[in-house]
Amino acid sequence: MAASCAAQPLSSKKQFTHQDTLRGTITPERAWWDVLRYDIAVTPDYATKAIQATNRLTIKVLRPYNKLQIDLQQPLIIDSILLIAKTGNTPLLFQREGNAWFVTMPALTANTIHSLEVKYHGQPREAVHAPWDGGWIWNKDKQGRPWMTVACQGLGASVWYPCKDHQSDEPDNGASLAITVPDTLVAVGNGRLNAKTPNNNGTTTYTWEVKNPINNYNIVPYIGKYVTWHEDFAGEKGKLDCDYWVLDYDQEKAQKQFTQAAKMLKCFEYWFGPYPFYEDGYKLVETPHLGMEHQSAVAYGNGFQNGYLGRDLSGTGWGNKWDFIIVHESGHEWFANNITTNDIADMWVHEGFTNYSETLFTTCEYGVEAGNAYCVGTRELIHNDIPIIGPYGVNREGSDDMYYKGGNLLHTIRQIINNDSSFRTILRGLNKTFYHKMVTSKEVEDYISRRSGIDLSKIFDQYLRTTQIPVLEYSIKGKDLKFRFTNCIKGFGMPLKVKWSNQEKWIHANEEWTIISGNANDTGFSVDRNFYIIVKKAG
Repeated sequence: MAASCAAQPLSSKKQFTHQDTLRGTITPERAWWDVLRYDIAVTPDYATKAIQATNRLTIKVLRPYNKLQIDLQQPLIIDSILLIAKTGNTPLLFQREGNAWFVTMPALTANTIHSLEVKYHGQPREAVHAPWDGGWIWNKDKQGRPWMTVACQGLGASVWYPCKDHQSDEPDNGASLAITVPDTLVAVGNGRLNAKTPNNNGTTTYTWEVKNPINNYNIVPYIGKYVTWHEDFAGEKGKLDCDYWVLDYDQEKAQKQFTQAAKMLKCFEYWFGPYPFYEDGYKLVETPHLGMEHQSAVAYGNGFQNGYLGRDLSGTGWGNKWDFIIVHESGHEWFANNITTNDIADMWVHEGFTNYSETLFTTCEYGVEAGNAYCVGTRELIHNDIPIIGPYGVNREGSDDMYYKGGNLLHTIRQIINNDSSFRTILRGLNKTFYHKMVTSKEVEDYISRRSGIDLSKIFDQYLRTTQIPVLEYSIKGKDLKFRFTNCIKGFGMPLKVKWSNQEKWIHANEEWTIISGNANDTGFSVDRNFYIIVKKAG
């Protein structure tokens, strides 16, 4: 998600309920089964803002258990649940507890695969100010025609379809989405179009499919008067299919603006490794909201202009030279969609790295100093209100600082490593090692420390788990420079690139006073601005 659309309101919550635990925890009713695939069929009714739908869940039994938890948010209603089998379908009993539905299961054998078909209907929660709040979006384009989609990161995919609504369990074998719409409209989904089927009743069904695992919240329909064009991108894994879907009257300006996509793909494949979903292709789809990282079908609503709705978030001018939504939301294909955190509390892995993709794209296009300036400029947007990492098990992220502070943490680590070839190898290694996998923040932190050969654990703890920005205190007396870190956790320290005695040098600072000698009576001292610290001259 884009930085200034800092997720649907979860971070402000102070108290947690049983419903939060049901949503955010792998309960016993969730733990015994693994999602293999979702096959969703939905028919929206624009006039009544309602949907009729089914979802067939293919699951693997990890161990026998007698109850299964499915999530579907109110006011949607489940009509029936069938256990599908060759010998006949078995209706299953179920009951609702808030947004969780508990299904009574027959005895199923471990390591067997089964399908459940869930029929449901109702008026899904409407997103009034998407993507800041979540739900189904019932909009009209400039010509008064229906324009519909969904945005549900944070709030959860269960706002519109029944699923195991927890980031830790993606459908291993992908998903399909069959969208039935009036013949006057076009429906777009994730992945590739498998079929366009006229129903001979004034409607057409568009069936889309992704082959790869996919985050629940990334599976969405786009419905409107779309037109499309295709381009091939010569990528690291061969030909990548790139398709662009926009409203008919926006095609000319979109074709001009979307030329940035190829530059983005080239840059990100260089820094992060191959685009993670060649089998499903890459798409940009115009939406009535600002944007979201929907896998293989990135939502775009930035008005075909550079910056963030025309604004440079860094305040340096560099952010107005490229389209924020194309760059940021596509960066999520590597960090969020390829590498996904088990718990939303660790969402900085999604947003911090993707925020830093903006710096890397600026670097690719305009050079290292431009990228550095962009990153440093975004520090003005850091609040240091609460820690970046949130509480686990209750579906709550930490501070919105996961974006800009997360990016500046990575920029600081890049300086500490002091070798862009090594830093690039680490970023590519993360995407290869954790390819299509779920991770914890700690796994990512440990990987970076291990591959860099530097123990960065205290640095991660400082920036991710506290709101304290380290303060480097220093004083100069004669030819001696004296320095230490304050406002830091116990054991904190790191190397710094400084300018002193008319030359650049490296020092290592920690909580203890350190004294080094230079030229007599040289009072000039500064720390490289790329390190995210506060520098204070001691009295």
